[in-house]
Amino acid sequence: MCEEFEIEIDKDIIPHIAFGFAGGIGNSGAVCGAVAGAVMVIALKQGKAESMEEAMAQLDVPQEFRRRFEAEMGDYTCRGLTGVDLSTPEGREAIMNTDIAEKVCFPAVGAAYRIVVDLINETS
Repeated sequence: MCEEFEIEIDKDIIPHIAFGFAGGIGNSGAVCGAVAGAVMVIALKQGKAESMEEAMAQLDVPQEFRRRFEAEMGDYTCRGLTGVDLSTPEGREAIMNTDIAEKVCFPAVGAAYRIVVDLINETS
């Protein structure tokens, strides 16, 4: 996304920044990593607000992202999307030994990407 939208950031650092979002923030089942990454891209593309009013208006875009993502995927949390608790050994085993990633996680990344592209194009 950074390349597509010409956002200046060291590409080697991106996987390190995003890694902690895996499993819904460190396998806690919280916000889906694809959602967290998408919100980071939106914020990077928007840039720093010049006033509190501008900052508050900028928050409408990630809010709309979350609304669209949840409408399409049914949830925006890792646990809600996958149906497993990745904080447990059983949950981690399920994600590693089933097709959950293919059926849920990969489509979530695709949806997040598409929705961000649409929103950025709509709001630019």
